[in-house]
Amino acid sequence: QVQLVESGGGLVQPGGSLRLACTLSGDILEKYAIGWFRQDPGKDGERVSCIDHTGNDIYHKPSVKDRFTISRDNAKNTVYLQMNSLKPEDTGMYFCAADANSLRVCTLDLYDDRGQGTQVTVSS
Repeated sequence: QVQLVESGGGLVQPGGSLRLACTLSGDILEKYAIGWFRQDPGKDGERVSCIDHTGNDIYHKPSVKDRFTISRDNAKNTVYLQMNSLKPEDTGMYFCAADANSLRVCTLDLYDDRGQGTQVTVSS
């Protein structure tokens, strides 16, 4: 079992940027695909972005595709989500999830491990 810790959330004005980080411990990152999910109160997490083990297969949901970038630094055991041109509707708790099978986390929204999350609030 791995541990995932998110950081980088906060309060930002519309149009601003944030960079979220997801750091994995207990194993090496290169064994895992990583997904970023947004969870609203009382709802299941919605997959926002996902990156496979190699970094070559990337998914972004349509509403963020032109604004968010996901990347991974295996040497630092960290996956990043660069969020630009933020909108109020991007507000939510963002958590990262890991699975050794990229199909599970990047398509089926299934995963073995997830972090606690970091809050993103976009408001003026």
